[in-house]
Amino acid sequence: MELISIFFSSIIIAFSGAMMPGPLLTVTISESTHRGFLAGPLLIIGHGILEIALITALLFGLAPLFNSQLFFLIIAFSGSAIMIWMAWGMFKSIPKLSISTNTDVERKNNLLFTGIIMSLANPYWTIWWATIGLGYIIFAQQYGLIGIVVFFIGHILGDFIWYSAISLAVSKGKKLFTDKVYRILIAICAAFLLLFSIYLIFKGIKAL
Repeated sequence: MELISIFFSSIIIAFSGAMMPGPLLTVTISESTHRGFLAGPLLIIGHGILEIALITALLFGLAPLFNSQLFFLIIAFSGSAIMIWMAWGMFKSIPKLSISTNTDVERKNNLLFTGIIMSLANPYWTIWWATIGLGYIIFAQQYGLIGIVVFFIGHILGDFIWYSAISLAVSKGKKLFTDKVYRILIAICAAFLLLFSIYLIFKGIKAL
């Protein structure tokens, strides 16, 4: 049950990063108008390659820290503070959020490489992994390697679902994602992010 919980919660939390406007979302919309549905999945494969490298580096380079209670407390409380700040920012941005297909992003030849570059270009991605992502890795690691794998599968599946849906909607020219639907989804993700931050605070206090 714990692994199932990690899987589904990591999907929902992944949406908190995937749905916010940024370079990767912009280029997905732009490329999908030219290359069709496959643009989204290919960009996310590149995005996923980068995240596998990042998780591997975290596991091998920071592994000794994972057993430190002080490190866990720092991640729990600082991560919770960042998540609350992000959730608040998401709630505030809801009235102005809009998905627009009018972009001036230059077309790229290699979508896998573009997925990597666009991810690195987004400051939100770095903040997400330095706080929420790292906190979730620490949480999932208590179940061993399988916990990390389940977390990553759920996480990348969340990215894949969102960007594939955007790519499909744009490439087919159908209004599957109106501004209203987009704002509702952002509100749901912000609420879930807030709940997870409260859970992390509780775990931190319990560990004291």
